[in-house]
Amino acid sequence: MTATHKMTDGEQRDLRTEFDRLINMSANELKSWLSTEESESVGQTKDGDESIGHQSGERIVEILNRTSSKLTDEDYQQIQRVISYVKRHSAQRPKEVKGSRWAYSLKNWGHDPERK
Repeated sequence: MTATHKMTDGEQRDLRTEFDRLINMSANELKSWLSTEESESVGQTKDGDESIGHQSGERIVEILNRTSSKLTDEDYQQIQRVISYVKRHSAQRPKEVKGSRWAYSLKNWGHDPERK
């Protein structure tokens, strides 16, 4: 999607459906997770600031707390980034998941890889 592309209602609906399928943490669970040392211990940062994944997690909490009718174009762009990240990162699954930086990073993006 480019900055000039206006998503159709169908595209937005499809994105929200995929987002809801991949994001398996509730807003409260994710908010609680983001306050842990483990959450803050992973991710790429710029100049020691908050990591990209941590920032994304905070946006995901906001999105989870809104109905689809209240989502903005920017929210849908974020949803698209989240879907892309979760799919790409999930494909790199390590042998040991529990307590791994890989799992912590995915949880920052709202997906707990230890859940069925």
